[in-house]
Amino acid sequence: MPELPEVETVKRGLAPSMEEANILRLELRRPDLRFPFPEDFSAALEGRRIEALARRAKYLLIHIEGGLTVIAHLGMSGSYRIEEGDTAEAPVVFHHPRSKDEKHDHVIFHLEKDGQRRRVIYNDPRRFGFMLMADTARLADHPFLMNLGPEPTGNSLSAEHLAAVFAGKKQPLKSALLDQANIAGLGNIYVCEALYRSRLSPKRMAGTLVTKAGKPSARLPLLAEAIREVIAEAIQAGGSSLKDHIQTDGSLGYFQHRFSVYDREGEPCRTEGCGQSLKRIVQAGRSTFYCPKCQK
Repeated sequence: MPELPEVETVKRGLAPSMEEANILRLELRRPDLRFPFPEDFSAALEGRRIEALARRAKYLLIHIEGGLTVIAHLGMSGSYRIEEGDTAEAPVVFHHPRSKDEKHDHVIFHLEKDGQRRRVIYNDPRRFGFMLMADTARLADHPFLMNLGPEPTGNSLSAEHLAAVFAGKKQPLKSALLDQANIAGLGNIYVCEALYRSRLSPKRMAGTLVTKAGKPSARLPLLAEAIREVIAEAIQAGGSSLKDHIQTDGSLGYFQHRFSVYDREGEPCRTEGCGQSLKRIVQAGRSTFYCPKCQK
């Protein structure tokens, strides 16, 4: 499933075509994706202007004039593509081929911006993504957004915050980091990478990084910094693009070529002087990759 850097990449790719564009028509080719489309979805959006695109955790937020916001999720296989011109046969150039089978084109935004018409097409073979609608003013109270922790992209993710949410926790560190109430949008790939960079075992109990006085231990600032760095680098690289994810222009991201542990089971640790074979374990149904020698 796409993680935060992938969704951020999609948002940045769509913004030039969608922001300040007028929605001429919203074409729904089926009644639902993961969830049914909102009642009168097309009627509510047609004729309105898209004010801005944003992201919260792994959700794409499409802010519409008049106080509406579309909350969109890519699911397992969702992707967007942009077609220019007035006909469905307009050519689309992809660096890497992506599903363009019309039977998987489920939502089409027919847009006009600066006198130019274009289509933004949501394609989703597995139909695990979704689009919902909410009042912009009450967005923070939406069930999918209301309990999210701070973003892992700024100073709000600090050692002090981690100490507050880890205090007394006996759950494994990796599970605590994947808890969206603790940190919003942090996923399996980047947790593995951040734990490796901070030399912390994914099996370690989260509470052991907090002092008896509730303060961050010496290693917690290193973890906070590692999380921010790995997310920033992945965004800069355009997302990891593992399996189903692809950028809106069809090109793949290349952060995966810099993975230190993820999906490298049995390969030697890259830490100078280590050479230990990397290990894979399963935690809460997800694969965890780490170095049993370096990470304690």
